Amino acid sequence: MKQEQLLQRLIKAYFNQPERQITVKAGETVFHQADFNDRLYWVKKGKLTGYFHQNRELSEEGKATKVFTATENTFIGVHSFFAQTWEASTTVIAEESSELAWIDKSTQAVEVEKFGPLTAQFTPVIVNELARRQMRASLEAIEKEKAIQKLYTAEKMTTLGQLAAGIAHELNNAVGVLSSKTERLQEVIFEQLEELHPEASLFLDQGVMYGQTISSSEVRARAKWISKVYGLDRETSKQLARALPEGDIPPHWLDDPLQAIKYWEIGRDLHDMRLASKHSVGIVKSVKQLGRNDTESDEWLDVNDSINKAISLLQSDLRRVNVTLSPAQLPLLRASATELVQIWVNIIKNACDAMSNTTDANIEIVTRAVKNKIVVAISNNGEEIDEATRRKIFQPNFTTKKGGLSFGLGLGLSIVQRIINGYGGSIAVKSEPEKTIFRIKLPVEDGYGKN
Repeated sequence: MKQEQLLQRLIKAYFNQPERQITVKAGETVFHQADFNDRLYWVKKGKLTGYFHQNRELSEEGKATKVFTATENTFIGVHSFFAQTWEASTTVIAEESSELAWIDKSTQAVEVEKFGPLTAQFTPVIVNELARRQMRASLEAIEKEKAIQKLYTAEKMTTLGQLAAGIAHELNNAVGVLSSKTERLQEVIFEQLEELHPEASLFLDQGVMYGQTISSSEVRARAKWISKVYGLDRETSKQLARALPEGDIPPHWLDDPLQAIKYWEIGRDLHDMRLASKHSVGIVKSVKQLGRNDTESDEWLDVNDSINKAISLLQSDLRRVNVTLSPAQLPLLRASATELVQIWVNIIKNACDAMSNTTDANIEIVTRAVKNKIVVAISNNGEEIDEATRRKIFQPNFTTKKGGLSFGLGLGLSIVQRIINGYGGSIAVKSEPEKTIFRIKLPVEDGYGKN
């Protein structure tokens, strides 16, 4: 017999007698926990809630936990009736005006020969009722756990935000000194060179204005061409390739290339110091926002430019790494330049760390436009990230770096994810023995033209 048919038979046989029907008003208690109860109630109409009190002596006024809700065609008083304890395991209160029918321990079973004793007749529907309650309790427990996790994360991010604000205040002072001293140092160097070596400003200017924009693979290709055309040794050709990434080499660079390169390197270092100082100001500002969900969008930017800036900032980390950038023509993105650079710096720096034991280290960066999204894929051939680590990689305070100069606070990728989420984007990681790929998607305004 189907569940619904069985329920209808039981209702007809046991719950249709007018003398065994009652109405309870909203707010009324059907029975209290630990009180005597020998009735099994069937809810004909309405809604009731069962509450459990840990301290039975406070069953009327103490703090209670909601354990079930009973609506039409469900049963209450199940435990006390079928366990025959005759003691209510919960307090049941009507949430709204409700109609109930009942049987008690004196009720005689009908058609015993055909359907068996009372307990046997009710067992299927009661098991179904208990299973329904268990399912609902499980779902409520899951939702509660999700809510607790969200609250825990929010509290943790707030704490991190407070900590970061204090650190940022101290860093601001240091960055301010670095910025002002770099500007002053640049002025002094230019003044001295104008007096002692006026020709040096040609090489110094190149470094200050442009820095080093060429990748390791491009340096090798460019150096090979310089060596062939100008007959210079390999090392000198590589240094000139870094300083002059395209075109013919001007004659005044070839008069004394080592001296020219030395002055260019001074200019490059000043360029990088100013760039790092400016970027640090933005990083401090971003760190202050740790724990906040809002993201400031400052200007229309080319994502490819922000990636090039990140590569420039990481020249020291990328010396032993072959970097390949395959940029597509992209629509402009309204974003904070500092935050975009921060995204790429963190991911590329982590890739460098992951390839510390890789002999032929490679980073490949590919950008493309797909519908209304900018997609950036950053891959490396370092060690595979196992599944357990991948699940935690974006959590605050999680790090795999231990000791020495490779220590980590575990905030980098957490901040990266926060920034990306703030733009309505997403970040995902896929890792295999041969390659690990971070894929970032950033939405752009519909219909905005390409740069």
